[in-house]
Amino acid sequence: MTVITAPQPTRMQIVLALLAVYIIWGSTYLFIHFMTEIMPPLLMSGIRNVIAGGLLYLFARFRSGGSAPEFKHWRSASLLGFMLLAVANGGLAIALRLIPSGIGALLTAMLPLWIVILNWLAFNKQKPSISTIVGLGIGLVGFLVLIGPTSLSSGLSLNWIGVVIVMIGVASWGTATLLAPRLPLHPSQLQATSMQMFAGGVLLLIFSFVYEQPTLAMWNDLTSKAGWSLVYLIVFGSWIGFTAYAWLAQNAPPHITSTYAYVNPVVAMLLGWTFAGEKLTDKSLIAAAIIICAVIIITSQRKAKKVVVEQHR
Repeated sequence: MTVITAPQPTRMQIVLALLAVYIIWGSTYLFIHFMTEIMPPLLMSGIRNVIAGGLLYLFARFRSGGSAPEFKHWRSASLLGFMLLAVANGGLAIALRLIPSGIGALLTAMLPLWIVILNWLAFNKQKPSISTIVGLGIGLVGFLVLIGPTSLSSGLSLNWIGVVIVMIGVASWGTATLLAPRLPLHPSQLQATSMQMFAGGVLLLIFSFVYEQPTLAMWNDLTSKAGWSLVYLIVFGSWIGFTAYAWLAQNAPPHITSTYAYVNPVVAMLLGWTFAGEKLTDKSLIAAAIIICAVIIITSQRKAKKVVVEQHR
C-alpha cells in the first residue's frame, strides 16, 4: 500500500465551483417552472439529463481524447446517477405533488445536516467541528425565516408519504456525495460526470413512462419559452452546474459542498423578484443575510490536507 499526497485544488478553484453551483442551480428553479408548465417533471428531467449527458460524453470521449470507460466506471456512474438524479431529483418531483412546496424546500434544505451526520456516523467517523455545527444551525434558522410560519402552518393536512419520499431523496443525495470520492470513477472528470447524467436520465425516463405515462400530444403545446428553458437547463444546469458539483464532491469537504442547499433558494428568490415580478419582503432579506453569514462560517475553515490511499493489486 502506497500513500500518495494528492494535489490540492486551490481555494480560488473551490470558490469558483461553489459560485457556479450557487448561482446556476439557484436559477434553474425558474426555468424548471417554465418547462413543467407543459411537461411532466420526471420526463423533463430525464430528457434534460439524457441529452446533456450524451452530448457531454461524446465531447469528452472523442473531442478531448478521453479513454474508453471500463465496466467498473459505468457501474459507479450508474449508482451515482441513480442516487443523485433518479432517487433524489425524481423523488422530489413526485413528492411535490403530495406536499406543499414550502415543506419540500425546508426538507431539502436539511441536506447539509444529513451530510454532516452521515459523514460522522458512517464514513469518516470524524466529529464535526464547533464552527461547522454553529454554521449549519444558523443556516437552518435562516431557511426557517425564509420559509416563514405561514408556509408551515397553512392548515393543510400533511401527506407523510410525500415527506418520507423527500427525506429518502435527501439521504440518497447526501450518501452519493460522500460515496463519490470512494468509488472507481473514470479518471476524466468530464466523462465521469457525463456518464452519471446519462445513466440517471435513462432511469428518470423509465420512471416517467411508468409513473407519468406521457403522450406525444403534449409536444403540440411546446412553446419557445419552454424550448429555450430546456436549452438553458442542459447547458447551464447540467453541463456547467452538475459538472461543478461533481468536481466539488471529489475535491472539497462535504460540509462545504452541501452549502448550496441553503444558498440556492436565496438565489431563486432574488431572480424571481428580478425577472418574474415576485414580491421581495423584509423577512426574505433578513433570511438571506442570515444564510450568507452561515455559509461564510462554514466555508471559512481551512481544508485539511487531502491524502489518497492507493492499493496495488
